[in-house]
Amino acid sequence: MKSLVAYFSRAGGNYAGGNIVNLNKGNTEIIANKIKELTGSDIFQIRTLNPYPEDYRKTVEIAREELNNDSRPDLAETLNDINDYDTIYIGYPNWCGTMPMAVFKFLESYDFSGKKIIPFCTHEGSGFGGSVYDIQRLCPNSKILEGIAVRGSEAGSPEISMKIEFYLKEEELIN
Repeated sequence: MKSLVAYFSRAGGNYAGGNIVNLNKGNTEIIANKIKELTGSDIFQIRTLNPYPEDYRKTVEIAREELNNDSRPDLAETLNDINDYDTIYIGYPNWCGTMPMAVFKFLESYDFSGKKIIPFCTHEGSGFGGSVYDIQRLCPNSKILEGIAVRGSEAGSPEISMKIEFYLKEEELIN
């Protein structure tokens, strides 16, 4: 069987170290590509049909509204078949203490029974928040591993690459 890195990431205005910075590539995308490189996994970007604004504050406003209303944005595309994979790395930024609602929609769109799920998230100090609990709730018949939470502003650093590689080796996901 194969593994898949499925991730949601957003470029544009992002919060980093107390400031709003403009990113050409989202932090979660950087981590997703590192995991793909180390594991040889297939990769799938979770994208919404209507992209979020590049403006950080407007995106936060929409994210809070989606969370408060328990709404699910439409996704731009779907996977052909989740059954091709036994291990799923699911990545996302921590938005409002959990995953973006697009990731909820992705997880609700497939049957992850019997699959191994490894969450990874980017954040600026709040770690996973309640997202791992939410994944456990949405995928009750899956094996959820501890995962990796990375400070987004450090996503491209060599130390983070080593941390990811160490974690994957420790979990026997790579040699």
